[in-house]
Amino acid sequence: MKIKKRGFGVLSDGSKLHLYTLSNGFMSFSVTDYGCIITSLVMPDKQGKLEDIVLGYSTIEGYINDTNTYFGSCVGRYANRIANARFTLNGTEYRLDANNGKTCLHGGFKGYNRMVWKSKAFRKSDEIGVRFSRTSFDGEQGFPGKLKIEVEYALTKSNELIFRYKALAKKDTVVCLTNHSYYNLAGEGTGDILSHRMRINADSYLPVNSDLIPLKKTAVEKTPFDFRVFKNIGQDIKKAGGYDHCFCLDTTHKPCTEGAAKGLLLCAEVEESVSGRTMSVYTDCPGVQFYTGNFLDVASGKNGLPYKKHGGFCLETESFPDSPNRSDFPSVIVNAGTVYESRTVHKFGILGG
Repeated sequence: MKIKKRGFGVLSDGSKLHLYTLSNGFMSFSVTDYGCIITSLVMPDKQGKLEDIVLGYSTIEGYINDTNTYFGSCVGRYANRIANARFTLNGTEYRLDANNGKTCLHGGFKGYNRMVWKSKAFRKSDEIGVRFSRTSFDGEQGFPGKLKIEVEYALTKSNELIFRYKALAKKDTVVCLTNHSYYNLAGEGTGDILSHRMRINADSYLPVNSDLIPLKKTAVEKTPFDFRVFKNIGQDIKKAGGYDHCFCLDTTHKPCTEGAAKGLLLCAEVEESVSGRTMSVYTDCPGVQFYTGNFLDVASGKNGLPYKKHGGFCLETESFPDSPNRSDFPSVIVNAGTVYESRTVHKFGILGG
């Protein structure tokens, strides 16, 4: 297992950026300390052909100039949407950036995806990774409380990509962190993901209003949102109006008993028949935001290839959207002196392998 580090450009303020590439002999991924962005994930298809399966850009300038896709990044302090860009905690109203219509999306105009993180590579007996850290100050993006954050991305010998999040709160606050990678298992820039087969371990989902704010928890049965058994992503996508919804994970299933995902629940499984690539997602989060790139329109991604509508999909493991305003959703409050922790594992493979 190997780790390589190189320069990845310089910001206008003089900040020097770095790119880490981690490989285990079968697959590799690269990540930069700007926004903890995963810039590539390369793995073979069933014929052994290596291809990059995440959307993004070849240079740091692409990520800096892109203000709405969040390709590959760590988003926060609160991932997903908060209605009317405000919430009340302990009797105090906190006003946030309204950067997505009337709502606050992924932390605001300058979320964690647009910040430079301290970074350090690490090595263990069964994994290699990069640990990112930063301190979010009290009032940053409008959120209360100083927050000391650590994010780890790691690769195992068993082709597992691990996401670990930890944050120590100095004051009562709300926290929800996730990674926002867009996947196309056929290869980035090769077309849409509508023929990918997917299964999501969820009996219910959250319908949304015109601002994409969730309404009441609803059963998936007899709706276009029923992914309890494998089906093509495109099968019911028109009926659904495109997917950008939180699925409420079924916690009655037994957790995984082996590997890096031990103790985590199976969240989703994805297959792409032509390449033979597969991805299984495990998490300790209550929900997953399934997004099918409904608004993608990038003229030139990596290698100059365009990304059009439905050119990639996201499985953002997280708490429910707008939870700071919803007492009927799982709590996202992190009290002063306590630690927020979350873990997600993506396991990659080949059909029949």
